[in-house]
Amino acid sequence: MATRLLQSSSRLCVTFPLMNKRICKPLCQQLKFSSNGGNVKVPKIYTKTGDKGTSVTIAGDRRPKDDDIFEALGTTDELSSAIGLAREFCVEANIDIDMQLEEIQCVLQDAGSCIATPKNLASQNQISLTQFDASSVDTLENWIDDCTHQLPPLKNFILPSGGKASSCLHLARSICRRAERRLVPLVESQQLDPKVARYFNRLSDFLFTVARYAALSEGREETIYRKIRPSKDKTK
Repeated sequence: MATRLLQSSSRLCVTFPLMNKRICKPLCQQLKFSSNGGNVKVPKIYTKTGDKGTSVTIAGDRRPKDDDIFEALGTTDELSSAIGLAREFCVEANIDIDMQLEEIQCVLQDAGSCIATPKNLASQNQISLTQFDASSVDTLENWIDDCTHQLPPLKNFILPSGGKASSCLHLARSICRRAERRLVPLVESQQLDPKVARYFNRLSDFLFTVARYAALSEGREETIYRKIRPSKDKTK
């Protein structure tokens, strides 16, 4: 994240402390927005630096966009988007888990910073600034326990169902599982703190639990798995 803007008469410079980089661009390339009667110049949303299929980690190394790190980052972003959609359905149905889901989205941003900082290449300062807070795992476990006490015992396998909010939370859960799988090679290659993978593992459990809670809150029935057996045609 850029934390410092330096503007001269002809250039706008943005400092990225984690990457020890400073990027300067001519002011003519900046967008202009009106704010309090004046013009505020900000960098464009596009940089064109990834047009050749590569991107840069916080450590500063450039990698192909299908690298394990960017696969993990992309899936984490997809997960946050799915949770954002689930939040909207929960708010519409007056299901009281919006604050928890918002907090999770914020923690996923922190996880993304950690994922983007390969431990084997980053400086100690970069690692320290993007360190993942292990207490987030404890928070999820407490939420799971509190929510589980309000649910009927789970006696059968259930299918993703139970209304829009519940189904969307199940979708987020399945994306979370995929995100966790994307983290495995990073942990094994010692590029990523195992605490991040532990969080994703616990998050999928939380999303499963609140999906059931959402169905219960809306008075919707969960679809129970049943074995489908081929019907025998008695005419043959």
